[in-house]
Amino acid sequence: MILTKTRTLVANYSNLQVKAGYSVKIDDNEIALFKVSNGNVFAIENRSPHPKGGVLTEGLVSGEFVFCPVYDWKISLADGKVQAPDEGKVKTYQVEVEGNNVYIII
Repeated sequence: MILTKTRTLVANYSNLQVKAGYSVKIDDNEIALFKVSNGNVFAIENRSPHPKGGVLTEGLVSGEFVFCPVYDWKISLADGKVQAPDEGKVKTYQVEVEGNNVYIII
């Protein structure tokens, strides 16, 4: 079985504010989109991995990390890993910026 990936236009790069989270829904996936200080754009699952599942677009962004608004867990935007001493991981999505268009690959 060959799985094909879908490239979906989700945002206009110039409209994304640095350190702000944007919620994007693609099929059944609720995705948090973040533009960080160096201009990179990241996409991760929009739920913290702890049982109460904080909405990550409401979290604070510092560097390439977002802090869960419920338990203050520090989560890497690059690989989705929760930083020690906490544990867990959120799904990450591939992002492509082409001109002024931002795409997520699923």
